[in-house]
Amino acid sequence: MGWQERAPIERPWKAKTLSFTSTLENNPNPDTTGASSEPGSEAGAQKGQTHEEHSHEGHGHEGHQHGPVLNPECTRELVVEAPAEEVSKAFRRATASYRKYARIPGFRPGKVPETVIRRRFAQEIRKEVIDSLLPQRFNKAVQELGVRPVGQPQVTDLKVEDGAPLAAKAVFEFLPEFSIEGYQDVKVEKPSVDVTEEEFAREIEQLRESRATIEPVEEDRALKDGDWAQIRYKGEIAGDAGAAPLNGEDSLVEVGGKDTVEAFSGVLRGAKVGQELKAEVVYPADYAEPRLQGKTVAYELEVKGIKKRTMPELDDDFAREIGDYANYAELEARVREHLNGRKRRAVENETKDRLFAALAAKFPFPVPESLVQDQIDTRLERGLRALAAQGMNPEQMRKMDFARLRAAQRDSALAEVKTGILLDRIAREEQVEVGDEELDGELQMLALQSREPLDTMKVRLTEDGGLARIREQLKREKTANLLYERLPG
Repeated sequence: MGWQERAPIERPWKAKTLSFTSTLENNPNPDTTGASSEPGSEAGAQKGQTHEEHSHEGHGHEGHQHGPVLNPECTRELVVEAPAEEVSKAFRRATASYRKYARIPGFRPGKVPETVIRRRFAQEIRKEVIDSLLPQRFNKAVQELGVRPVGQPQVTDLKVEDGAPLAAKAVFEFLPEFSIEGYQDVKVEKPSVDVTEEEFAREIEQLRESRATIEPVEEDRALKDGDWAQIRYKGEIAGDAGAAPLNGEDSLVEVGGKDTVEAFSGVLRGAKVGQELKAEVVYPADYAEPRLQGKTVAYELEVKGIKKRTMPELDDDFAREIGDYANYAELEARVREHLNGRKRRAVENETKDRLFAALAAKFPFPVPESLVQDQIDTRLERGLRALAAQGMNPEQMRKMDFARLRAAQRDSALAEVKTGILLDRIAREEQVEVGDEELDGELQMLALQSREPLDTMKVRLTEDGGLARIREQLKREKTANLLYERLPG
């Protein structure tokens, strides 16, 4: 790692520090595979999550589960009924099934009296009757209404007894119908994807900085901007006599550096080796280090040495140090190729996002809350997996404020769900379809990523509905690409 390893963990001169919660709040959709994100990622739901869903027991984030919430603008209620005769038949069928297989001491198999079966398995029989009668009638009633339900219906006032009619109320959300007439006319600017020489120069400079060395300055001179001061320091927090002092030995501070608090740069600028200095630093209330937020700290510093950064020459030796390149020309060609691909993906994703936002603004419609909550779940699951991969333990996860995290994800989740619904509607208009070959290609890639045998994965995804979700997401991606390619520029 070089010089950075010599610096202590606590660096009070740093102007900014990244906290671990930024993984969830500032980058709620971490891309751990290197693949670009795609629209409507109710999305990632369906594409990325399908091949890596697993039980999260032990992650300790059960606190983020949400309760039933519905959007009244796209909610319907209906009454589901079944006549008494059918209810009685269902009870008889369920009872006969349990009687056939029940093993109860004192009775031969298949000879247990019905009264005993009904008493012993009353709850199981009742559930089986409900499952055999309610879903079918609910689906039929929904079809007659002509709406497309989403999520699970909330069943209330359920009454089911042998010999009496079944009755229940079902409240559910549905996908609203809305016009997308003129969607072809919605346009946004499509920037150039060509890499400029300035962008190339910045990338090369970053490579040089990654191989820079920090070496001692032997001449007798004062510190100046760009130098690295090797210091010993001690800091006392004003008004907090019981606080432990801030101490550091052989710490490196870049004078005038963008990440250095100006008070440190100001006192070190012009100082020489051996000089003892004092500095008073007033930290802002939102300073990244909680211990120093809003505090005034008096520091005593000693300059122990001056170091300077030496940048490597851009030559063939530099290219070979960077990687497996024969010469600098080959490195330059690879950097340009990398930049071209990265900029093309970034421009495409940003342009699509602006296009989706423009479509959502032109065609407003109510969004089922259950879809938004499901998408929030998906985003949190991705963030939590990223935190777990970084080493966060279940106990730390349990202490997280999931109510606040859910609220922070809402706007992004709502936009993603809107995008998915819009793309589905446009796909119908454009008659976009995903062939079996396209689906097989995606499955092969997912199987490689998850290291799961392709046939095994196909069986699993067929059983849990994952294949349909992956096909749906591929259709959305094709539709988004179609709209992007039509943009002028």
